[in-house]
Amino acid sequence: MLPGIGVRWFRKGGGMPPLSLAPVSGRYLSFAEREEIAVLLARGAGVREIARQLGRAPSTISRELQRNAATRTGRPEYRASTAQTHADRRARRPKPAKLAVNPQLRGYVQDRLAGSVQRPDGRVAGPEVGWRGRRHGPGKDRRWGKSWSPEQIASRLRVDFPDDESMRISHEAIYQSLYVQGRGALRRELTACLRTGRALRVPRARTSRGNRSFVTDELLISERPAEVADRAVPGHWEGDLILGTGRSAIGTLVERTSRFTMLLHLPPLEAHNNPATETSAARTGAGAAAVRDAIANTITTLPEQLRRSLTWDQGIEMAQHVQLRLDTGLQIYFCDPRSPWQRATNENTNGLLRQYFPKGTDLTRHSADDLAAVAAALNGRPRKTLGWRTPAEALEEHLLAAAA
Repeated sequence: MLPGIGVRWFRKGGGMPPLSLAPVSGRYLSFAEREEIAVLLARGAGVREIARQLGRAPSTISRELQRNAATRTGRPEYRASTAQTHADRRARRPKPAKLAVNPQLRGYVQDRLAGSVQRPDGRVAGPEVGWRGRRHGPGKDRRWGKSWSPEQIASRLRVDFPDDESMRISHEAIYQSLYVQGRGALRRELTACLRTGRALRVPRARTSRGNRSFVTDELLISERPAEVADRAVPGHWEGDLILGTGRSAIGTLVERTSRFTMLLHLPPLEAHNNPATETSAARTGAGAAAVRDAIANTITTLPEQLRRSLTWDQGIEMAQHVQLRLDTGLQIYFCDPRSPWQRATNENTNGLLRQYFPKGTDLTRHSADDLAAVAAALNGRPRKTLGWRTPAEALEEHLLAAAA
C-alpha cells in the first residue's frame, strides 16, 4: 500500500484506529460458555457458583442473565442459542450514533462545544477563524467558543437532566463523533473548539518555564498557612502572567477553592507599535507598578473575606509586592524557583486560556471587554473537581454560606 494512501486513511479516521475484523476476544462470553451457563442453571447453580466454574466475575454472569434471557413465555428463561442471538444483534456495527438520532442531545453538545463567547454588552468576542482540517499553527488565532470539554459535557448532563435518561452520552462517544467520519452527528470542524484544537487525537505535550528569584525566605510558599493548602477556606489566590509576542502579557488570578478566574488587562504602552526585540521594554503595562495596580484594582472589587492571600512565581513583575500587600491586605507568597507545579491551579487555568490567547500572538489587541468575556466563559464551565458545578456557582455558594 502506498504511504500516501495510509496517511489519508489515518486522517480520515481522525487519528483513531479502525474497527477490527478479528474474532471476538476472550473478554466476551462465547457460545460454549453460554451453553455451560444454561446447563448449570438447569442444575440449580447460583450466579456465584457459575462464575466460579467459568472463571468469570459474578457481575458478568448476572448481567448476561438480565440482558439475554428469553421472555416469550412470560417469565425469564435462559437458552444459549437465544442469548447468543441477542448478543450478536447488540454487537452489530455500525450502530446509529446517539447524537445522530437525538436532536436535543446533539444541540446541547454543540452549544457547549462551540457556543459563542460574548462581551458584557452582548456582542460576540474573538477573531473569525476558518477551519482547514488541520491544527492551528504557531502564532495563529484560535476559534473562540464556550469550549466545554467532552467530559464536562457528559457529566453536566446528569446535573441538568437528572430524570431524563435519553440525555446521556459518554465523553468518548463525543470524541468519536468529532474525530471519526461517518458517525453522522458532529461536524469535524468542531474539533477546532476543543482546547487543543487538534484535528487528530495525539498525546498531550507539556512545557514549563524558568523563574527568577528576588524574594526573601520568609515569603516563600513553605511559610504559607495550612488552610491555603487544604482549600477549605476561600479567598486564597494564585496568579501569573501569560505572555505573547513582543513581550505582551495578560495577568491571571485564580481562586484555589472555587477555581474562579479573573483576568488582568495590561493595556499597551504608547510605544507598543515600535519593532520589538528580545531586549526591548515590554509592550504592555507588565512592569511591576502596572501589575501591582492591575491586581489591586481587580481584587478590591471582591468582599474582604475573599482577599486572604496571593501566591505568585518569582517574576520581576511582583517586585512591588510590599505595596500591593498594603493596598489590598493580601498576604503575598512566592513559589520556589522553577517550580510551577506549586501553583497547579493557576498553571491549569493558564493552559485553558491558551485556547483564547495562543502562544506566539500579540496580546495587546485584546480589550478589557474581551478578557471579561473569556473569564465569564471559563467561570461558566462545569469542573470535575467541583462535582460538575461551575466556578461561579461554587463561589456563590461560599459567599452565601459566609453571609448566613
